[in-house]
Amino acid sequence: MTMTAEITEKSNKIRVGFTLWFTGLSGAGKSTIANILEKKFKEIGLKIEILDGDVVRTHLSKGLGFSKEDRDANIRRIGYVASLLSRNGVIVITAAISPYKEIRDEVRGMHENFIEVYAKCPLEVVEKRDVKGLYKKARSGEIPQFTGISDPYEEPLEPEVIVETNKETPEQSVETILKWLKENNFIEI
Repeated sequence: MTMTAEITEKSNKIRVGFTLWFTGLSGAGKSTIANILEKKFKEIGLKIEILDGDVVRTHLSKGLGFSKEDRDANIRRIGYVASLLSRNGVIVITAAISPYKEIRDEVRGMHENFIEVYAKCPLEVVEKRDVKGLYKKARSGEIPQFTGISDPYEEPLEPEVIVETNKETPEQSVETILKWLKENNFIEI
């Protein structure tokens, strides 16, 4: 196969760049699902970037705290980078809590192709999954302004995709997302 044919074949599998914007509580499975999706997309040769909330805070948003203003600034930065990449034909997956509806809506407005994926999981379940001990620290007051405990999480009202991570495996969640993307003509795989 020639290089041109190979490029054409790969580009036929993605119609346009788009952003999969994961939102959900800490421990809901956003990063786990994002990493599985990344692997699947890379296996078929698609351009993909993950903007993970923890990684972005280290490199792009260093110095920001967890006040509402700082969280909004962090989400705006992630949204801006995601919009630049997606408008240039890249699949972008964000995995940040993004707790506030207003800022998620603002970021949606930056994108031509924005797909909100709600990793829905009850607070009591994510607290049991708490491998980092963050919820325990938040409950004891060691971590102020912790989403779901001392700071609100505003559930999406009309996300394009909902994955219920307390009821399905990460692989099942990935299949739900892929099915939606195929049905809505974002990918052909």
